[in-house]
Amino acid sequence: LLICAIASAQTLPRTPNGKPDFNGVWQVLNTAAWDLQDHNANTGVPPGMGVVVGGEIPYQPWALEKKKDMVANHLADDPQAHCWLSGVPRQMYTPFGFQILQSDSAVILSFEAFHAFRLLHLGGKHPDPSIKLFEGDSRARWEGDTLVVDVTKLNERTWFDMEANFHGPDLHVVERYTMKDEDTIGYEATLTEPKVYTQPWKIAFDLVRNKEAGYETLEYACVEGEQDLSHYTESVGGKAQDKK
Repeated sequence: LLICAIASAQTLPRTPNGKPDFNGVWQVLNTAAWDLQDHNANTGVPPGMGVVVGGEIPYQPWALEKKKDMVANHLADDPQAHCWLSGVPRQMYTPFGFQILQSDSAVILSFEAFHAFRLLHLGGKHPDPSIKLFEGDSRARWEGDTLVVDVTKLNERTWFDMEANFHGPDLHVVERYTMKDEDTIGYEATLTEPKVYTQPWKIAFDLVRNKEAGYETLEYACVEGEQDLSHYTESVGGKAQDKK
């Protein structure tokens, strides 16, 4: 195994400064956008395996009850349904591809969905604690061949998926991007918020290079404040007033 790992590290594509070369167009091949945890098919939702390491999000009892109420009565409040930015980590597995642009000072993630982008600063400090952003503030560093990204300043207006898995105002996310081979990046995110969860928890999945000839990242138009929520029927928690 050690020999294989060394061989893999030696054959990875690299930038002129010797770091793994993440430049390119990437995509996810999972159903985490619908539900981070294992899930059966439902109205408009495909079945799929979850990406939560260990299987279950460790909610505190009050938070689990809130999640159940949101699923039963407030699915139309999903911020992504209203075209708000998706937040971290949800932005990483929102459907449609994204492009990575890498330099010595930053890594830029440009997403097809929602006109979104993330700027991973290689250096610097997080801004004032009072600042809260949909995508938070990302400060990155290299640990060997792994890009580690510390994400804070996230506002509490985002969800993790369409099943109302949620967080509060003090979410702290640490991401790890590790290139397994030239076409695969292993992605991990550890999420911490003691007021909502009983312990830190992790998600993990692969980012896969899009090698389709002639592929273009297109503009996915989604206007903030969208109210056309006819796909959220009453049977799955939609609000009648939002559907008018």
